[in-house]
Amino acid sequence: MEDDSKPLLGSMRGREPSIDSLEPRGRRPFHVEPKNIVDDGTERVSSEASILSSRIHYYGRLTGSSDRLLAPPDHVIPPPEDIYVYSPLGTAFKVQGKDGASKNPSIVTIFAIWNTMMGTSILSIPWGIKQAGFTLGIIILIAMGFLTLYCCYRVLKSTKSIPYMDTSDWEFPDVCRYYFGSFGKWLSLIFSMVSLIGAMVVYWVLMSNFLFNTGKFIYNYVHHVNMSDHEFGTNGSERVICPFPDTDHGGNATVQLHGSGNSSTAVFDQWWSKTNTIPLYLILLLFPLLNFRSASFFARFTFLGTISVVYLIGLVTLKAIRLGFHLEFHWFEPSKGFVPEFRVLFPQLTGILTLAFFIHNCIITLMKSNKHQQNNVRDLSVAYLLVGLTYLYVGILIFASFPSPELSKDCIEPNFLDNFPSSDVWVFVARSFLLFQMTTVYPMLGYLVRVQVMSQVFGSNYPGVFHVFVLNVVIVGSGVLMAKFYPNIGSIIRFSGAMCGLALVFVLPSLVHMIALKRRGELRWPSALFHSFLIVLGVANLVGQFFM
Repeated sequence: MEDDSKPLLGSMRGREPSIDSLEPRGRRPFHVEPKNIVDDGTERVSSEASILSSRIHYYGRLTGSSDRLLAPPDHVIPPPEDIYVYSPLGTAFKVQGKDGASKNPSIVTIFAIWNTMMGTSILSIPWGIKQAGFTLGIIILIAMGFLTLYCCYRVLKSTKSIPYMDTSDWEFPDVCRYYFGSFGKWLSLIFSMVSLIGAMVVYWVLMSNFLFNTGKFIYNYVHHVNMSDHEFGTNGSERVICPFPDTDHGGNATVQLHGSGNSSTAVFDQWWSKTNTIPLYLILLLFPLLNFRSASFFARFTFLGTISVVYLIGLVTLKAIRLGFHLEFHWFEPSKGFVPEFRVLFPQLTGILTLAFFIHNCIITLMKSNKHQQNNVRDLSVAYLLVGLTYLYVGILIFASFPSPELSKDCIEPNFLDNFPSSDVWVFVARSFLLFQMTTVYPMLGYLVRVQVMSQVFGSNYPGVFHVFVLNVVIVGSGVLMAKFYPNIGSIIRFSGAMCGLALVFVLPSLVHMIALKRRGELRWPSALFHSFLIVLGVANLVGQFFM
């Protein structure tokens, strides 16, 4: 009897409402009990059900859809599998698994996150470990994995900290706008653009590299050109090269390598140059693709990313088996062919790892498709564990199997595939595969940049041919300039990672969490101290890139 005296519209207070059946920013669907369906050949609604419909409409008019306090009580709305949608024409249609069809089991969600994070950064992990030192590099990789996981967890939970509002279709920029106004939203969008444009620049540099080496392999194979005499590297069937021996700090001979002197080869090298001509050739291929109104065609090739990563893991395993391990431990001082275990260049690795573990700008969207929302934190943690293990596996095997002291560990390139000659068939397959995959992903990244920029500035995803043309010229021009004058993907990745990570990984998630706790009166000094430390860490990560 005591329960009967409680206000009906206040029954939502104090417990978490069920929102599984909600359409984004819409009203709840109307439910019709099966017994109220009049079976006369068509599913029509009885008079009793019509009265119930009017009652639901009354609830809906009490307040706006964003205010959950006066939403229809949960006892009126059944489970999703029993929902009927009421039509004004007097017909009821049963919803056939609309919500369930778009939901994925945990294993699919985990590998979707893994596949999304597995990008170009994996090629620079061995170089980053070399810059930090083998032991320190492993420690930093594990620590950065935990830190970025926690910050990603804070992003995922950020929408839950907003009371009395329907945040079911919110993204992290919307959360930033709620707490910081338009400044917060624009800040998150700008740094998200930094990560996307940085990835596109890295893609252009890598595609120039892969196209160059692929063409070189085909030319040398057709004309029977042997480059082994013109590349500084190891002897034997499993060759490893040092493309820039002048930078070798391990005491090996410093030499300048020149072409073979053959006139036809000299002409080919002139027109097939990694930095002078290849970046320009790519314009003919990729610039028209950027002007497509939709990227749906290229989305069909996203599975190639998984295949590429799996092939790279197999390639690394094969090379490690054939080359064996070459390790010596010198804690602070270098020796011939080896680097110290602890080096002051470690911020270069932290910058790379910030981008390598970066998924914070889309984690809310990815997790919405998880069938079991209560397992979101577990699935996110498992996905980060898989990503971290993949990076550790590739980084450790490449570093450990690099043949020292014959070649110094300092010869490890920002793109570890550059340490294998263009005549290597296994590496040729990897480069060809990655080239095709990046050719399909690049227009999708351009589409994401266009949608976010144009929709915010002009209010339309495609405001006009001229606007899109100018934006694409800026994007492509930045890629061409970097590929020509500074084709170091390791440095590009670490700078873009540190910049976008400052806002989206460390600062904004920490500030949002502390403000939410303070508004609820639950902020304590250990939490404030820890999250302030994360902010300082993000600032130090960015500042450190300029001194390395």
